[in-house]
Amino acid sequence: MDGREKSDGRVLPVKLPNNVQGGAAEAVEGRRPAKGNTADETRPGPSAGQGALSELGRVRRVAATDTEARFTALLHHVDVDRLRAAYFALSPKASAGVDGVTWVDYGVDLEENLRDLHARVHRGAYRARPSRRVYIPKPDGRQRSLGIAALEDKILQRALVEVLNAIYETDFLGFSYGFRPGRSPHHALDALAAGIVGKKVSWVLDADFSDYFSSLDHQWLVKFLEHRIADPRVLRLIQKWMAAGVIEKGSWTAFEEGVPQGASVSPLLANVYAHYVLDLWAHQWRTRHARGDVIIVRWADDFVVGFEHREDAERFWSELRDRLAGFGLELNAEKTRLIEFGRYAARDRNARGLGKPETFQFLGFTHICGKTRKSGRFKLRRITDSKRVRAKLLAVKREMARRMHQPIPEQGRWLARVLQGHYNYYAVPDNIEALSAFRKGIIRHWLKTLRRRSQRHRLAWERMRRLADRWLPQPRILHPWPEQRFAASTQGRSPVR
Repeated sequence: MDGREKSDGRVLPVKLPNNVQGGAAEAVEGRRPAKGNTADETRPGPSAGQGALSELGRVRRVAATDTEARFTALLHHVDVDRLRAAYFALSPKASAGVDGVTWVDYGVDLEENLRDLHARVHRGAYRARPSRRVYIPKPDGRQRSLGIAALEDKILQRALVEVLNAIYETDFLGFSYGFRPGRSPHHALDALAAGIVGKKVSWVLDADFSDYFSSLDHQWLVKFLEHRIADPRVLRLIQKWMAAGVIEKGSWTAFEEGVPQGASVSPLLANVYAHYVLDLWAHQWRTRHARGDVIIVRWADDFVVGFEHREDAERFWSELRDRLAGFGLELNAEKTRLIEFGRYAARDRNARGLGKPETFQFLGFTHICGKTRKSGRFKLRRITDSKRVRAKLLAVKREMARRMHQPIPEQGRWLARVLQGHYNYYAVPDNIEALSAFRKGIIRHWLKTLRRRSQRHRLAWERMRRLADRWLPQPRILHPWPEQRFAASTQGRSPVR
């Protein structure tokens, strides 16, 4: 049967086949269950404790088999072993929160601190601290606000998220990829590429929420959580984190709405909100109303919807705006657009006397309607987003100015790590030219830095090339073709059904 929308905004998921083993997300999208800590039991070890975290399997099985089940006893899963595992999963170099306690400081008397935290949580004496607000630059030149939680809040949030993942990973739909265990940006990119190439996609809605994380309505969020969570202690914990507010320049500000980006619990809360507001509704819409193929891929607040027919795309877009408005959300007018894109886009636009198909950006890549060299058939090309390249080279330029007087080997090793990290993400098929251009940009900044070390010295390009060949790795493709990897991960099933 189709999904059914409730008066409180809930859309019940579609009925699943009787033999589905992975829950709604995998049946809808044709994917196997998400890998990672949602499906695997934590291996016993000195840091996690003997048999720690293994009892979540029962929660996971109940959530998968009964989509209407509400869990009344969850907090007891947050024990000292789980808190310890959460502590060791945090980065020792992470920034401290408002209390100034670092990972190393907390670990000096770790067991006593964890037992004290566990006791305060379970007797209701735990108090959430405000987040410390910081800003980081975005690729478009604007600033992104982050909330740095206190270390104890990070530990507790991470432990609770693992418990809640056992429930929500059985609920989330397959086209939801952002901040989920076992799912990376490349999984989302593969799904999008496979959908565009394998389905009848002629129009693409490139959509982006406007200030998504800061716009989540707290009352709606609690209602959504209550669909699955009936443990009042867990709900109170989440409400404490939402009400803790932020401190900036010594002043405290309440969070009237939204969740702080940077907190361990925020990605899960954001996914829960999007699941009920967007995902279930979008899947229901394409099942009930679409005349042709529809593909959907969402990464957090950034999502792409592909359509076979323009009429479907325009109707979906219009009804989506109305849907989001009812939950305090809206699309970013500057970043959301409908473009003609797909295997027939170039032919159809040429017949109408128009230029080449437009491109769109998703997860750091510009997607282009290309052609194969031999047969001239449609091929989806993905190259590095030029804005990302410029922002990264500017960051390298500034860092090299700080490292100007370091020995050349030390500079070379650091630049090699920067390059290798860039290759690890962007080295997809058809992107070798962009990788080479990025390496050349790195070499130019290194050359300018070395020349500035002495006003009397002018380093020749010949020597610079020798330094680059010695220290900087050459670009090479590291990722397979997306259709191949996606077919392997879905065992050949449809990318959108």
